[in-house]
Amino acid sequence: MFYLSKIEHKLTLPPSLLALPIGEAIHTKLERLFLDKVIVYDIVSMEGGSIFPGDGAPTYLVVFNLIMFRPFPGEIITGKLVSSDADGLRLSIGFFDDIYIPTHHMPNPNRYEPENSNKNKGTWFWDYGEEIDSSFSINYTDEIKFQVQSVSYPPIPVEQPKESKPFAPMLVSDKWHFRRKQDRLWRILR
Repeated sequence: MFYLSKIEHKLTLPPSLLALPIGEAIHTKLERLFLDKVIVYDIVSMEGGSIFPGDGAPTYLVVFNLIMFRPFPGEIITGKLVSSDADGLRLSIGFFDDIYIPTHHMPNPNRYEPENSNKNKGTWFWDYGEEIDSSFSINYTDEIKFQVQSVSYPPIPVEQPKESKPFAPMLVSDKWHFRRKQDRLWRILR
């Protein structure tokens, strides 16, 4: 799920960071550069500090280690429901929110009931038995165990509309393994 990766990067330090010790300034710049994507674990080496003509800022060649989240296909992870629509479920694991369970990976038989006010939002139900009350709604308080089916890295869009969601550098598509705390459903699935 997490990997330690060694990265080499040419980094230009802005003049505002030059008052700090060089190691701290480079670490601060790396954290800003990779914000919400990875964790800067440590800096292995720093070389350079050359100021190019017309630039005014020193450039360093920095080798550092990053801790990166990269789930592998087949891995089982637990997440919380963030939203549901006619296309499936969107889950979060706290620090990563681009996890999708499409309808064809959900337990069958299932059904979707859209909200009256918004047809793009609704609730999914799993009809797990033939009894009258054998329908199970998927709520926002539920923990959902899912198995990673694929991980994709979409290309960065050149231009993105202002009203669109933030760009997701990694998308995880999953097959669900449902679990609701203190519920008979978990016993049924085992």
